[in-house]
Amino acid sequence: MADLNIPDAPSIDGARHLHSGKVRDLYELTSGEHAGQLLMVASDRISAFDFVLDTAIPDKGEILTRMSLWWFDRLSALVPNHVLSTDVPDAVRGRAVICEQLAMFPVECVARGYLTGSGLLDYTATGAVCGIALPDGLVDGSRLPEPIFTPASKAALGDHDENVSYDAVVREVGEESAAELRRLTMLVYTRAEEIARERGIVLADTKFEFGARPDGTTVLADEVLTPDSSRFWPAAEWSPGRSQPSYDKQIVRDWLLSPESGWDRASGVAPPPLPEAVVERTRSRYVEAYELLTGERF
Repeated sequence: MADLNIPDAPSIDGARHLHSGKVRDLYELTSGEHAGQLLMVASDRISAFDFVLDTAIPDKGEILTRMSLWWFDRLSALVPNHVLSTDVPDAVRGRAVICEQLAMFPVECVARGYLTGSGLLDYTATGAVCGIALPDGLVDGSRLPEPIFTPASKAALGDHDENVSYDAVVREVGEESAAELRRLTMLVYTRAEEIARERGIVLADTKFEFGARPDGTTVLADEVLTPDSSRFWPAAEWSPGRSQPSYDKQIVRDWLLSPESGWDRASGVAPPPLPEAVVERTRSRYVEAYELLTGERF
């Protein structure tokens, strides 16, 4: 497991810190109208290759939060979501939401409409992704004949999520829940892909997290359809057979792997700080994705 080097979460009046991930800090509210519910805070941290980098991306947490809220609103007719309120403490205003306590499913629900990333690696090795056979001759960036459900196991923090078969999900959560997770994942991806396409963006793939209410209702949780959880490509520049331009942290990955960074990914040593130009380009891509999708100025 990589040493993530996550900084200590700030203390917040009326909230008890529960957990910090690569990007988000999770608290339980201890007072007020929503006592007992969760406060989910998006930081400006950015991760790459299972490390949290020393350099933050200004405004990233607010962009992710606003984008998720925009999507939750547009998807609410398809699936309930976990957001209860955006009336959060002043210290985290604009980058946090109050949300329901749910029994989270231990599955990353991934939908792919295009072949790239770990899906491409699986396909190159086996001709299939998560046990789903695909046609011969596909290349990096190919549009799939139809979107597919390619779940992953939730790894421990700092480890890689591993692609798994649908049968593995059935064994983990049961047949009924597995079927519902697959149904909702594909339903939400299909609608989101249409919305993004109308705005000149290809939604190549994305991952969702779901939880269950005490009454058994399946609820869309965590973040949704942001550049951290999705691959967004400019539709006008889509060209299979190469790595696609993207509205995400690929700029960071590319710099870290370049000779300029001086970093050896195989060394086990944490990456160096990002130069100012890479930080600014990354922030600009996040802002551009937000503005293109929502039609709003950031």
